[in-house]
Amino acid sequence: MTLDWWSLGLQAVNVLILVWLLSRFLFRPVAQIVAERQSEAGRLLDEAAEAKAAAERVRAEAEAARAQLASRQDTALRAAEQEVAGVKARLLREAEEEVRQLHERAEQAQVARQQAALALVEERATRLALEIAARLLERLPDSVRLSAFIDGLLAGLDELPAAARQALGAESAALTLRVPRTPSAGELEACRQALARALGREPELKVAVDPGLIAGLELEGSNAVVRNSFRADLARLHRELSHESA
Repeated sequence: MTLDWWSLGLQAVNVLILVWLLSRFLFRPVAQIVAERQSEAGRLLDEAAEAKAAAERVRAEAEAARAQLASRQDTALRAAEQEVAGVKARLLREAEEEVRQLHERAEQAQVARQQAALALVEERATRLALEIAARLLERLPDSVRLSAFIDGLLAGLDELPAAARQALGAESAALTLRVPRTPSAGELEACRQALARALGREPELKVAVDPGLIAGLELEGSNAVVRNSFRADLARLHRELSHESA
């Protein structure tokens, strides 16, 4: 068998031409199409990745928002619980304080009622004791209701400040001598002489009968009064007893 080099050469040229034609009109377009498809696929994959990432971001944001909302709800719930607890505690304190004040007022009212009742009883007892004393003193003989009190009246004059005593002796108007009954001439003269010794001169006297004195004498001037009577003693005793019971 002999080789035909010309035929082999032609065949080789044909193959080369075929390869060139295939590469130019088949392989290159196909490769370009494949490259474009790969590029499109890559773009789609990138878009898918971006979409997935966006979805992940949205999901993460949603999770964060949900967590934040849950945290806010929990914070609001705790704040509401604390506020309710505070209001409850305040209301309890106010209720306790109101109960305490009511209890205090009730006790004070009770004490005030007891004190008022006790004061009334003491006042009535004092008044009764003084009335009994006055009735007993009213039984004194008439002879001692005036003369026995002259020395006490002079002692009262001595207790006055010197200026008041001198002013009383220097008065031009008559001094009022209160007596429980009409004095006899001797009793009146004894009063005049005693007052003259005490005041340095014999004063002009205006006698005023006042049975309320029970017994005793009272001398009244324009600026001074000297009392030595059972009425004055009983009034002083009443004031002292009232002060002690207050």
